[in-house]
Amino acid sequence: MHILFLTDNFPPEVNAPASRTFEHCREWVKAGHQVTVVTCAPNFPKGKVFDGYRNKLWQTETMEGIRVVRVWSYITANEGFVRRILDYQSYMLSAIIASVFVRKVDLVIGTSPQFFTACAAYVVSRYKFRPYIFELRDLWPESIKAVGAMKNERAIRFLEWVEMFLYRKSARVVSVTRSFKDILVRRGIDGSKIEVITNGVDISQFKPRPKDPELTAKLGMTGKFVAGYIGTHGLETLLDAADRLRGQDFVFLFLGDGARKEALKQMAAEKKLDNVVFIDSVPKADVARYWSLLDVSVIHLKKTDLFTTVIPSKLFESMGMGLPVLHGVEGGSADIVREEGAGIPFEPENAGQLCDALVRLKSNPAELEQFRARCLKGAQNFDRTNLALRMMKILEQTASGRA
Repeated sequence: MHILFLTDNFPPEVNAPASRTFEHCREWVKAGHQVTVVTCAPNFPKGKVFDGYRNKLWQTETMEGIRVVRVWSYITANEGFVRRILDYQSYMLSAIIASVFVRKVDLVIGTSPQFFTACAAYVVSRYKFRPYIFELRDLWPESIKAVGAMKNERAIRFLEWVEMFLYRKSARVVSVTRSFKDILVRRGIDGSKIEVITNGVDISQFKPRPKDPELTAKLGMTGKFVAGYIGTHGLETLLDAADRLRGQDFVFLFLGDGARKEALKQMAAEKKLDNVVFIDSVPKADVARYWSLLDVSVIHLKKTDLFTTVIPSKLFESMGMGLPVLHGVEGGSADIVREEGAGIPFEPENAGQLCDALVRLKSNPAELEQFRARCLKGAQNFDRTNLALRMMKILEQTASGRA
C-alpha cells in the first residue's frame, strides 16, 4: 500500500503533530508499506527555516524509509491570525500541486489541527480517485473562536460549513480523542466511520533517565525541585506560582517557544523571578535530556470549554519519562491522569492549587515515587508503536474498500 500523507508539520520540527506523524509513518514503513509525506520547509514555531533547508518549490529527502517531499509555503511565526491563514492556504495549494507528481497512491491522509490540509487531501483524493482520511487533531474553527482570534460570524459559518463538508466526504475520520468523536456524532457525522487513535509516546526514546549533571549544573538547578513546562508557552499561571514559591528551592523550567514567550519573559523580569528558566526549542533528540531535569511536569491550558476535549501529547511523554503530572486541564485528559494515577489534577488558571500540589510532592518523596511508578505502568497503554499499528489496520481496510 502506498500512503500519501499531507501535513504542514514534520521533523525536524518537534511539536506534537510532527512527532505523531513521523512516528506513525515510521511504523507503517517498517510493516512494509510505502509512505510519502508532503510537507513544507521546517520553520515552526518561529517562522524561520531550519538550517540545512530552503523554502523552495520542491525538495526531497528520505527519513527512516519515509519519502519526504517539501514544498514552498508562505512562512510566518506562530502568531498573527491573518498571516497564519496565508501560511495554511499557501501550503494547501502547494501540496495539491505537488501531489500530482506522487504516483500510484492507494490512500490520502490529511491531518489537522487546521483543516486546510484536509482540504488539500480531499482535492488530491478526487483527482487520484482514491479515498481520503481526515485525521482530526483539533476542532477547527472552533478552537480559533475559543481564543477570540476570529469574530466575523459570516466567515466562521463558512469555515464551519467547509469543516462539515470535509468530515462527510472522508472515507474515515481518525480522531485523537473520544470527546471529538462524540461532538462529531452530535453534529450528524456517522459514528461508524469515526475511529479514535489517541496520542501516545515513543517509549524507546521517552523513558526514565537520571538527571543530566551537565545541564543541571549549567542551569543552576542543583539541589532544586524542578517543575517543567515543555511546549509552546501561553498563560501566566506558572509565573504566578513561581512568584508565590520564590525562596523555597523550587525552579520552573520553560522549554519551547510560542506567541506569548517574549511577554512572559518580560513579566518574569519585571517580577525579578530568579526561580524561572527559559530555554528555546531544542532538537527532538535533545528533548529527553531536558525532561530528565524535572521532578514533575506541569501541563496547563486556558480555562475554556473547548480545552476539556483536548488531550495534550505532553501527558504521555511525561508518563513515559516517569514524571508525575500536575495537570491543569479539565475533561478527558484529567480523567486519564486520575485513572492511571499519573499525578494531581488542578483547576486551570489556579496558581494556588498548583503551588499546593508542588509543595505536597516536594514534601512527600514516597508519594512522588508512587506517582512515578504509576506513570511508567500507564505509559504502556499509550505506546506509539501499538497505536500506529492500530491505525494501520484502519488504513488497510479503507484502501481495500472495506471501510
